[in-house]
Amino acid sequence: MSEMLLTAGDGLEKKSKRDIGFATLIIGMLVILFLPIPTFLIDFGLALSIAFSVLILMVALWIQKPLEFSSFPTVLLIATVLRLALGVATTRLILAHGNEGVTAAGNIINGFSMFVMGGDFVIGIVVFLILVTVNFLVITKGATRIAEVGARFTLDAIPGKQMAIDADLNAGLIDDKEAQLRRRELEEESSFFGSMDGASKFVRGEAIASLITIAVNIFGGIIIATTRYGMPLDEAADVFTRLSVGDGLVAQIPALVVSLAAGLLVSKGGTRGSAEKAVFGQLGAYPKALGVAAALMFIFALMPGLPLLPFGALGGFLAFVAYTIPRQQEAKRQEAETKEKKKKEAAEVEARNSVKESLRTCEIELCIGKQLATQILSNMPEIAHRVSRMRRKFAQQYGFVVPEIKLTESLNVPSKSYEIRIHGTVFATCEMRIGELLVVTGDNARPDVPGDTVREPAFGMQAMWISDAFATEVRREGYTPIDNLSVVLTHVSEVIRNNLAQLLSYKDVRMLLDRLEPEYKRLVDDICPSHITYSGLQAVLKLLLTERVSIRNLHLILEALAEIVPHARRSEQIAEHVRMRMAQQICGDLAQGGVLNVLRLGNRWDLAFHQSLKRDAKGEVIEFDIDPRLVEEFASEASEVLRARLAENESIVLVTAPEARIYVRMIIERMFPSLAVLSHLEIARGIEIKSLGSIS
Repeated sequence: MSEMLLTAGDGLEKKSKRDIGFATLIIGMLVILFLPIPTFLIDFGLALSIAFSVLILMVALWIQKPLEFSSFPTVLLIATVLRLALGVATTRLILAHGNEGVTAAGNIINGFSMFVMGGDFVIGIVVFLILVTVNFLVITKGATRIAEVGARFTLDAIPGKQMAIDADLNAGLIDDKEAQLRRRELEEESSFFGSMDGASKFVRGEAIASLITIAVNIFGGIIIATTRYGMPLDEAADVFTRLSVGDGLVAQIPALVVSLAAGLLVSKGGTRGSAEKAVFGQLGAYPKALGVAAALMFIFALMPGLPLLPFGALGGFLAFVAYTIPRQQEAKRQEAETKEKKKKEAAEVEARNSVKESLRTCEIELCIGKQLATQILSNMPEIAHRVSRMRRKFAQQYGFVVPEIKLTESLNVPSKSYEIRIHGTVFATCEMRIGELLVVTGDNARPDVPGDTVREPAFGMQAMWISDAFATEVRREGYTPIDNLSVVLTHVSEVIRNNLAQLLSYKDVRMLLDRLEPEYKRLVDDICPSHITYSGLQAVLKLLLTERVSIRNLHLILEALAEIVPHARRSEQIAEHVRMRMAQQICGDLAQGGVLNVLRLGNRWDLAFHQSLKRDAKGEVIEFDIDPRLVEEFASEASEVLRARLAENESIVLVTAPEARIYVRMIIERMFPSLAVLSHLEIARGIEIKSLGSIS
């Protein structure tokens, strides 16, 4: 604890010393305005002014955005006051000691007068006036205008930016801390541009003050020298003009540097990055422009009367840059792609090796044994094409996109077998014959070729494996040999068709609702979640898909839901009402050539199922209580009749009473999963019915 207190105390002490030092510096600049300063201190102050100005320019060049130098208005004021204070001090020395010669105001002023003016004060006056003109009329005026416009637009944009921050916060895109940081940055930005608008006036005022100071120094010095010290007029004019112009140059050069820094800062605008990156990066981003400029320089070089060397050198340089930049950009792009690819591969490896990845299960997965994978996975483009066609067909037929099928090679599966998994659970498995073909015979006579009789995996029909050598002979007898890949994909397709309800996720339901037209989105808002939750809506859609009823006409389903959900809560009851409203679609999908082949339940079983329904006081079915022996007897009779009809390759629909339909379906689906069970209310108007008898 004591160490922490000592550290905090040291920090406060350092901060206090720094504050006192800064205050002393400001007071020192004010003292210069009133007290006489020795010559060597004047030289030190002028050197400090020049170094300070260069430092400001370098910082303005290398900052990434203007707000990183938000203290610039304050720094500009300090630099201006420092130059004005030094100007007053040098004026005092020039007027007081100008009769002593050109070194009366210090060596720096003398050096500038000799170096810049070349010993001729007329040249110095011209150079000084040009510097003042450039600083006052060009750089400072432009920077002032940019700062003024920037301040105006920044202030006008504040409400919109604040609303955008609030919207991101309400949407959960950012947290409270990030919102506070953005608001603070917005406040700093508005304050910065407002301050820069006023700070630019410092430089303009200083330029005017410099003109007045040099005039006072020249004329005042000449009058003092001739009246008090008895100097000849020409000598007095020469000495005091050199001193005054040298003093003006020493003041104007740092002022010009600071003005340039201010112009760079406010003209940076929304460009991020240091000034050299912004300038060279954007100028060099268009190689064609550099090429055209190079060609123009070469044309100038070849024109008579113009010098060859400068234009030729510039043309060669621009052409070299135009040739080099595209290759550098391509190299950077390839390097970025390589890094991104390595990063993605590393992320995939890390994801595969992570514990969380082991908890994830694929929605549909086809696991293939080692030996079978060698044959099937050898042509991945064809597999990808056929799987894509399969998923597209399911989307068109049932109204939603089934998940992607993941193909994996597993050592846990027998080498000639495959497994079909849904959500990590094995739903089907089968052993294949490598290098052989499958011929589905059904109840027909088997081909007169050698082969082993098996059950076809997708539908359980009679089939046989034959060698490739007998394929032509089998085709001659009217059968179609099926390769291993087609057998596997057909099996996968049938497993998916039998488990559509498990593959319809909550995310799929929300995606289907988001794709609706605006009117039906409003209908969804009316019924969800006031009458039925989104999970309840998902449950109804799953009940439809369980019996292979397509949900492609989702708008019709929603209209039927809107009718029933205010009066019913059970998903089964809602689904039955939806089925009744969608009778036309259901019968149309089941009919063959416009004819619906109907097999009825029979009076005996109609009565047995009706008596097994237990009702409450309102007359609603609450329980299904039937003797198990009757269930076995019904299953036996139904199986016998249905197998005889299905053997004739007829598409059959079993029709029963509306209230008993669900329970009949529960018994039938275990023997015939794909058999449709309809109620009398689900037979659409205008559909042609062909009665095939009854189960009795």
